[in-house]
Amino acid sequence: MPTNRYTRPTVSAAPAGPPLLMPQPPIAPLIPPAYVVDLMTVEGSAVFGARWKAMQAKIVECPALSDSMPEFKTTYDIEPHAELTGFDDSSWPEVAADDLGARRGGGMVSFFWFRATLTIPARVAGFDIAGAKAALTVNVDDYAEVWVNGVLPRAAGRPSPAAIQGFNMPNRLVLGDTVAPGDKFEIAVFAINGPISAAPANFLWFREAKVEFWR
Repeated sequence: MPTNRYTRPTVSAAPAGPPLLMPQPPIAPLIPPAYVVDLMTVEGSAVFGARWKAMQAKIVECPALSDSMPEFKTTYDIEPHAELTGFDDSSWPEVAADDLGARRGGGMVSFFWFRATLTIPARVAGFDIAGAKAALTVNVDDYAEVWVNGVLPRAAGRPSPAAIQGFNMPNRLVLGDTVAPGDKFEIAVFAINGPISAAPANFLWFREAKVEFWR
């Protein structure tokens, strides 16, 4: 995938179209899947050739948008912006799949990036994947935003599976209505300790990470 470069905004920007007219992101089925792969096991992540990388994200001060009210001189952003496709995480520590449940971060107001690329195989333990619907389920303590191939699927006023779902709630994103062997999905999970206004004395970890398939 091509590498994208993050450019920090300098002026406010209106949405490309009326937010309430944007299509709703696809929602994962509620019926039981035909097959499930647990990404929090070494064997499960190996099915997709996934190598997990992780790095703490930090809040940084930056100039306010140029059209903000005059009393606002600065604002805040996060670094790094690891949601970008092709982001270079080669220097990041690797995290074993069965260590995704370890408590990370310093507690309180804390953020962490987790990244991996999933490559769809032809078969898993006899299950033929070609043509199946696939969805990624991620549950992070406490909140998560989940980017797939550089996109955070969301729509104003609609259920948006990639955005924060609620306190310790799963994000369930459809990867494709029909996937094929060799399809690649670059996953970037932004983990958030919260509630932010009531900074908790705990840490960040995966409660669940899996790929589900339906026929």
